[in-house]
Amino acid sequence: MKKFFLFSVLLISGMLTFAQTEPVKRDIHANWQFRQVATTAWMPASVPGTVHTDLISAGKIEDPYYRLNERKVQWIDKVNWEYKTSFSINAGELKRQNIRLVFEGLDTWADVYLNGQLLLKADNMFVTWRVDAKQYLKAGENELKIIFTSPVMKGMEKQEAFGFPLPASNDQSETGGMGTNQVSIFTRKAGYHFGWDWGPRLVTSGIWKPVYLQSWDNARIADLHVIQHNINTKAAEITAEIELETSVAGDYSVNLLVDGKQIATANIKSMAGVSKQKIDLSIPSPKIWWPNGLGDHPLYKITAELSASGKVIDGKSATIGLRTLKLVRKPDAKGGGESFYFEVNGRPVFAKGANYIPNDVFLTRVKPETYEFIVKSAADANMNMLRVWGGGVYESDLFYDLCDKYGIMVWQDFMFACSMYPGDDHFLNSIRQEAEDNVIRLRNHACIALWCGNNEMETAWAQGHEDRGWGWKQVYNPEQREIIWKAYDTIFHHILPAVVAANTDKQPYWHSSPSAGMGKVAGYDNNSGDMHYWGVWHGQHPFSDFRKYKARFMSEYGFQSFPEFNSVKKYTLPSDWNIESEVMASHQRSGIGNLRIKQYMEQDYQIPENFEHLLYVGQLLQADAIKMALKTHRSDMPYCMGSLYWQINDCWPVASWSGIDYYGKWKALHYFAKEACKNQIINVVIENGKLLIYGVSDLSQKTDAVIRLNLADFNGLSLWNRPVKVTLPANNSALVYSLDLKEIPLNYREKEVFLTATLVTGTKELDQEFVYFARPKDLKLPEPGIKTRISDKGDHFVIEITSEKLCKNLMLISDNTEVQFSDNFFDMQPGETRLVTCPATLRWEDFEKGFRTLNLKQTMK
Repeated sequence: MKKFFLFSVLLISGMLTFAQTEPVKRDIHANWQFRQVATTAWMPASVPGTVHTDLISAGKIEDPYYRLNERKVQWIDKVNWEYKTSFSINAGELKRQNIRLVFEGLDTWADVYLNGQLLLKADNMFVTWRVDAKQYLKAGENELKIIFTSPVMKGMEKQEAFGFPLPASNDQSETGGMGTNQVSIFTRKAGYHFGWDWGPRLVTSGIWKPVYLQSWDNARIADLHVIQHNINTKAAEITAEIELETSVAGDYSVNLLVDGKQIATANIKSMAGVSKQKIDLSIPSPKIWWPNGLGDHPLYKITAELSASGKVIDGKSATIGLRTLKLVRKPDAKGGGESFYFEVNGRPVFAKGANYIPNDVFLTRVKPETYEFIVKSAADANMNMLRVWGGGVYESDLFYDLCDKYGIMVWQDFMFACSMYPGDDHFLNSIRQEAEDNVIRLRNHACIALWCGNNEMETAWAQGHEDRGWGWKQVYNPEQREIIWKAYDTIFHHILPAVVAANTDKQPYWHSSPSAGMGKVAGYDNNSGDMHYWGVWHGQHPFSDFRKYKARFMSEYGFQSFPEFNSVKKYTLPSDWNIESEVMASHQRSGIGNLRIKQYMEQDYQIPENFEHLLYVGQLLQADAIKMALKTHRSDMPYCMGSLYWQINDCWPVASWSGIDYYGKWKALHYFAKEACKNQIINVVIENGKLLIYGVSDLSQKTDAVIRLNLADFNGLSLWNRPVKVTLPANNSALVYSLDLKEIPLNYREKEVFLTATLVTGTKELDQEFVYFARPKDLKLPEPGIKTRISDKGDHFVIEITSEKLCKNLMLISDNTEVQFSDNFFDMQPGETRLVTCPATLRWEDFEKGFRTLNLKQTMK
């Protein structure tokens, strides 16, 4: 079996022998202070951190998320800020051959001084800045100072130099007192900081990632890239590409370890400089990484150890999952369309999931447990993909580690969204460096499925289609249009795909989302590429149109809701408890938002007068919409092979499209998505006088099953039933049963009866749908007669719930503690008993006092 091979760098004459101590990384996170430039009062600062969070900690501003406080802090982004610290270095440390100062993230326009010497002028939030600092350091105390220039003032300067404004439709410049000057695009900074239609305008500055000194002698491992070739259950053929940085020529050896076990050794004769060494490995009988729901997600730790004179002097590790992953785009046999699906380990995979935004405007407040909660919530809801959207940030290493761990594939946007950008040489070079930094940082992750150039820019500009787009290009003259499009073409058709091709093992690149293909602007009728369908919500289409517009891959769609009442209470006062109040309107950034929810609500539900009830019904409305969309898209497979709704999470407390609110509370949507994303489901549709049942399965084998149909009244009397034998197809969908509605004895009681369709195999229930024959507002719902009993099981509570009559959308509420219920917002049949669990975060007595329920009947007149 082939063990390894080595590309050697030629030995130069005069090769030195040497001794070396190991590289040292020393954090510089202590004793930071900050102040507004040209003021005298220094205040304590946290690093990593932001100006806003430091001002909150210093008691200088109130929580910008509370009520209307966001408006009070708009001055912060228009002034300059200064940070400083001091640290001590001894003479021994200064003897190291190489000492580098590393900033993993500076937000954004930053002049860095070390002992009074200008060391760096940073201008990109997404770049890791590395500066040789040895010549500027001294034994004893050293002062590090950073001056952050106002990003909006810098943006104004750049816009004036550019000569005309560029489109940036989500930049809330007027909220920031900037009038129509939407200058966010001139700074390589998270776009959502300038506002979005779900987020506030809070334009931060600061040292948002770690800063440290990195010192070493002679040689170090700068990077380890694990390239996967042939992966199967017999063997995994991989290449470890090791980037060495050497300052003194010498003899080295590299040991490669897999999960701590040495598997290969290579001797290297290296000259000074940067070189890459490749070593081939074979892992026998490997454990294969699969997306969530299709198998396990085993990970391997690949370690490269660099040695000199028999001593290990440096090491670098990469955690990988062994798998093949491709984006398959091939022409249809008929119809002129083209597929768009992900093939993992040789099999097509339907992508089920959501779009993901940053978890906070102030990124340094996001704790590791929050990252794990969101990613695990996706996995618990049977999802297998998240799309990291292009108006936020390239996420932390931890986020991708967790996606690897839980089997969540990542559609990774580059950080460009809903805008057009300048194209001068400096800006383009900065983008190239940004892309290289982040592609190299993330490329080893098993979860990475796709690199996407931007969000919605191609469809917004619609080059070559005068009657398409968002009206942007129509406001520019021909010369300006040419300048704008040239920048777009250079970035997304040349720079970014070249970076992905040069730095990954053939990971897929898609130039824009949505797109019907290169040169083809996406719409609602394209039969190739991906689609963002916003007919429901923005276009005011009915929910039923989710079944009308079919996509090869639906990468965005959504519907809004409010957070639940206990969440709303955290950022409001009782005087704000009206969806048209100033505070509730401010915590809604889609201009049509709250009234659009109400507009859709009145079509299907009675509008509750009680504020809490209105929030609850709003969540049901959202959940109904997304459940219908998810099940429809899955029923359209294999034509449609992906469904990612907008969005899984929030960055502040707000009415939005999220399925999990800012405080971590699962909305009804997330519970419904959990059901809709199960590996095997049925989708019951009433259409054109027929009851249609689709069977959907993500499993690799056919499944023989039975669908039990039962029509009953709301008191539980069975009026009609029928068992139906069906076969769920393998990794596909099919219409498994069709019935004329006339065969169901409704007897003009459509408002008083319901149908259950229960999918079973043997004694195992796979799925169940409740089907109603009238809109919720017209149902003659009875008082359900809910009874509950709570049992203390030590680390968790078990809630036994019994419903005397039909109960629609039972919501479980805990007023005394934050808990997540194992199930919620569910329907119950008459006489049904259901067990629901939740963590025991306080005493049984206190939990019981704060526990209550809410159901749809309580909200109706």
